[in-house]
Amino acid sequence: MTHTELRRELDHLATEAFRAELAEVDRLPTLDIARLMNAEDTTVPAAVAEHLPAIAAAVDGIAARMARGGRLVYAGAGTAGRLGVLDASECPPTFNTAPGQVSGLIAGGPTAIVDAVEGAEDSGETAAADLDALGIGPDDTVVGVSASGRTPYAVGAVEHARALGALTVGLSCNPGSALAAAADHGIEVVTGPEFLTGSTRLKAGTAQKLVLNMLSTITMIRLGKTYGNLMVDVRASNDKLRARSRRIVALATGAPEDEIEAALTAAGGEVKNAVLVILGGVDAPAAARLLAEADGHLRAALLAAVAGDGA
Repeated sequence: MTHTELRRELDHLATEAFRAELAEVDRLPTLDIARLMNAEDTTVPAAVAEHLPAIAAAVDGIAARMARGGRLVYAGAGTAGRLGVLDASECPPTFNTAPGQVSGLIAGGPTAIVDAVEGAEDSGETAAADLDALGIGPDDTVVGVSASGRTPYAVGAVEHARALGALTVGLSCNPGSALAAAADHGIEVVTGPEFLTGSTRLKAGTAQKLVLNMLSTITMIRLGKTYGNLMVDVRASNDKLRARSRRIVALATGAPEDEIEAALTAAGGEVKNAVLVILGGVDAPAAARLLAEADGHLRAALLAAVAGDGA
């Protein structure tokens, strides 16, 4: 695509539109600029809300595949790619996901997380090669993320993943996008022109973050990674998370501190197992067995323990 063709294409994107009423925003007092930006940001949740059925349908598809051992992979360039990497990197400490179970691909590779890699987003072939390196298959899900909905890396990732039989989701912030059209689940959260013309790290980036939060979090809820709104699969890898683990067990059980400590020690620090030990009245080995039989779903394991299957 020539520079002229690309410019013409960008001229028709909602996220690239020029806001004439903001043409002299740099002359305003700082507080007024802050108020304007804040007012812009308040429109984003409503834009996301219009697509909750599509988001829910995507989650159900992702969860079904992950329950069979599949993986969730985000693919994007620039801000969109970084947001995918961010969401993926938060899953191991929050939900104790296995290595590679949730991952993020960014055009240009790890270097692009902190530095711009010129031209990296322009290659759909690179996206295909990156997915092939992961061995993507029918039980996996690939989520392409692109504010414009036209980024070759994101579109190429979705097209290649779909050809391999994987479930695909296309998340963009423009209507009628190539990315949404290429995916099994197209989610187009139209956030409109940006406060700074074309700066899609603003409203578009916020919308993408909100949707990615939902995709990963609700998927993990469906997979039994939570107990109510408690992170019972949290990985206690530092002092703060160890303290949080004790608090989660306390909130789930109402048990005294000494009983919580004993249960966590017996369960090797695993929060979900400790909760089952206390509420189910079983020992740690039985708790581990019941959770394995329930595919990690604490509520199902508790029902089995109460029914006497943990004896």
